[in-house]
Amino acid sequence: MDFEIILFAALVISGLIVYFDKTVSAPRREAESKKTVGIARARLPVLVEYSRSFFPVLLAVFLLRAFVVEPFRIPSGSMLPSLFIGDFILVSKFSYGVRLPILKTKVVPFGSPERGDVMVFRFPKEPKTNFIKRVVGLPGDVVSYHNKRLAINGVPVPIKSSELIDWPESNSASGQVKAFSETFGERSHSILIDQLRPSGSIRVTVPPGQFFVMGDNRDHSNDSRYWGFVPEEFIVGKAFFIWFSWDSAGGGGINWQRLGSLIR
Repeated sequence: MDFEIILFAALVISGLIVYFDKTVSAPRREAESKKTVGIARARLPVLVEYSRSFFPVLLAVFLLRAFVVEPFRIPSGSMLPSLFIGDFILVSKFSYGVRLPILKTKVVPFGSPERGDVMVFRFPKEPKTNFIKRVVGLPGDVVSYHNKRLAINGVPVPIKSSELIDWPESNSASGQVKAFSETFGERSHSILIDQLRPSGSIRVTVPPGQFFVMGDNRDHSNDSRYWGFVPEEFIVGKAFFIWFSWDSAGGGGINWQRLGSLIR
């Protein structure tokens, strides 16, 4: 089950218990205590005690997670070298507008994804699964990808070659890929290109209210090139911060140098 639904259910149940105790059980206990002068007041039922303790905590966590930030863990290498397997990130839930929890309906429309944003969204083919990719195409854009080069509206996206580096996590046959710096406007980020992997070609126009996304690990990413666009209503939020990182590929341990990093 969706953790948000579980959290909401726990919040509702604990809230109902507290409300029922306050409106029904507590007055009864108070009436009984007045009849038994000199006898210690009866202890609250265990379920009521726990509900009173956990309800404010559950409420705070639910509101924070639903409207402010939500934590996620990176499970794959599709966003290398920007995000590592084992990175724990925070996602802003209000950068693209405020949505009702559970229903996912936008109630306060402000902000929208921009090219270059790292975005978390519900996978259109399986909405219970969350994906994270980089936004490269906005509604109305003509996106093309040919010979491992990305172009928007007929203009190639500027890239700058970097050094040849070893990325064993990329699943490349040689373990070696070419690193590039890609630029959208004034914002730059790194991408990886596996020169040994065949490159397909695609040219599409992004429909209204939808977005075209790609992984930074271009030849090892399941993204819009293969399954289509991300509808606006499937957006979860904008990834912006790495708060913890576990070095899964290096044999385990905390990857200290990544803690506190901003996501570009």
